[in-house]
Amino acid sequence: MASPSFWDQQENARNTIDEANKLKAWVEPWKGASKQAAELSEMAELLEVEPDEELQRDWILELQAVTRLLEDLEFRTMLQGDDDHRNAILTVHPGAGGVESQDWAEMLLRMYTRWAERRGFSVSVLDLQSAEEAGIKSASLEINGDNVYGYLKAEKGIHRLVRISPFDSQSRRHTSFASVFVYPEVDDDIEVEIDESDLRVDTYRASGAGGQHVNKTDSAVRITHEPTGIVVSCQQERSQHKNRSTAMKMLRAALYEHALREQEEEKEAVEATKSDIGFGHQIRSYVFAPYTMVNDHRTETKVGDVQGVMDGKLDPFIEAYLKKFGAAGAT
Repeated sequence: MASPSFWDQQENARNTIDEANKLKAWVEPWKGASKQAAELSEMAELLEVEPDEELQRDWILELQAVTRLLEDLEFRTMLQGDDDHRNAILTVHPGAGGVESQDWAEMLLRMYTRWAERRGFSVSVLDLQSAEEAGIKSASLEINGDNVYGYLKAEKGIHRLVRISPFDSQSRRHTSFASVFVYPEVDDDIEVEIDESDLRVDTYRASGAGGQHVNKTDSAVRITHEPTGIVVSCQQERSQHKNRSTAMKMLRAALYEHALREQEEEKEAVEATKSDIGFGHQIRSYVFAPYTMVNDHRTETKVGDVQGVMDGKLDPFIEAYLKKFGAAGAT
């Protein structure tokens, strides 16, 4: 048997270092928390024998700090799915309802952008199809950071909005729906076979805000994977070649997610649920009127601060979802 090449040895060394760093990131915080807990236990025994108000206050503050650390470590144990560590591609599509749903889809797009920014994640717009009057017809974001997919898998599904419509001259209350899909970004270490003969590639002129942002050539790319019906598109770059490359990356991610669902023997493929964006299918309701409340129907987590949620404060819903469903990510 031939010995590994120099480059293979380098790759093996990098993999070993990466694995060691991952383990270190788990072991060291647990060791630190264990040491602090032991010190707090000894301090508690001392306070029982010799009460001291100032020492008591310090003890409470340290106890709170250790509690927060343990809660954070407990939360991290819920992000142990095979793909939880990956970056994510998030897509938003409006349901039936015209401008109302299109505006709602754009509101959700901003919400996820703000959530990512709050966590220090990077966000790139891969595709954005603006609607004529207001809102969007569809959008795709690439969000990069630690465990992004592990967090955002909690957001897959139908999102329902109830509000007094700003587009209704009679100020009536409207209900709108939009769908959110999240795919783990596929790295080079995952092989996804794509037969070029299964693809239909369309090019079109990229839309924009006008002026210098409007592309004068057919640089935008839409790829349809005909066996599954999965459609991806990208118009981020002025180069058709770059947009095609990004669209293929999006397709690989979508096909990977599709394959995972088939392996789990779920009855519906990822795209099948897109056909019914409406009543009875929502995972979460956002009520702006006659009262304000955001309610996650899977965990019954309720938050009254609707504006805060729309500004990206999604962690209570994500944490409740992960605590209930864990790494499995069942919906």
